[in-house]
Amino acid sequence: MLRLDRRDGDLEDLRFREFPDLLRPSDLVVFNNTRVLPARLYGRRSGINSQPVSPCNPAARDFLRGRVEVLLTKQLQVEPNEWECLVRPGRKIGVGERIYFGEGELAGEVVSRGTFGERRIRFAPVEDFFSTLEKLGHVPLPPYILREDVARDQERYQTVYARERGSVAAPTAGLHFTKQTLDRLHERGIETAELTLHVGLGTFQPIRVERVEDHRLHREAYSISGATAEAVNRALEKGSRIVAVGTTTVRTLEYAMSQAPNGRLSPQRGEADIFIYPGYSFRVVGALLTNFHLPESTLLMLVCAFAGRERVLAAYRHAVREGYRFYSYGDCMFLE
Repeated sequence: MLRLDRRDGDLEDLRFREFPDLLRPSDLVVFNNTRVLPARLYGRRSGINSQPVSPCNPAARDFLRGRVEVLLTKQLQVEPNEWECLVRPGRKIGVGERIYFGEGELAGEVVSRGTFGERRIRFAPVEDFFSTLEKLGHVPLPPYILREDVARDQERYQTVYARERGSVAAPTAGLHFTKQTLDRLHERGIETAELTLHVGLGTFQPIRVERVEDHRLHREAYSISGATAEAVNRALEKGSRIVAVGTTTVRTLEYAMSQAPNGRLSPQRGEADIFIYPGYSFRVVGALLTNFHLPESTLLMLVCAFAGRERVLAAYRHAVREGYRFYSYGDCMFLE
């Protein structure tokens, strides 16, 4: 773990097990308790919308009914069960196409196309959709992990405090925590709280505009309980520091506060699309634990907004020199 002092840019190489000792007794540590779905499905096309193929080339029929990869990104409605999805090969899958998964245990129909090239898929009724998904689905590892998921990823790509299912990516700063680390926080008397933000495509969406102000994020479902809202309000009133575990926690807290006309959080749920980049004034978060992010990403912009672009980039150069591991299964940094 790399510690960065935002005041003077001082850097310190540490181990994550030292994290609880860096906290102040008055701190409030906030976690994102979302749980990752096995959201990647492999199915086969029905081929009902394909063009006729020549009898001289029977292999073409197999291609038209070949493997399809579907990534569930957001449940749009429960009845009927419709999801926003990414589909590969996208160009071949049109509206009206049916896709079958497993031995036919699950089937879906493409009912529309989305703004960003997504497909809206309506799944046929099954007795327990999420149990079927657990059986057929795969862990949606990030695209820069160039391997198929394995059984071990079902545990590794999940925080120890994950509860509320709905994410397509893990809030990776939380992957460092173990039960022993959480026990150490409680032994020191440090208060903790949880919220939920279901990580969606906005986490990985590249910036394709000339002006950063023109970039728009996908909306992501979030919820804040009454107990967490009260803990945050109490900490702010006392002048205590709020420590966010991960950028998803930062975005949830800052978005929720931006919707609070009187400066006090209330229990709420909704969809957040806040884009934090340099120049943003933080209202809630006073310290941040986060992993090392991809260049030119919205996540790196958030970290630069929090600690200053030059200091963050200097910290990244130090991390490269010292052999820190980057991205989802990598090391972390604590900015305070």
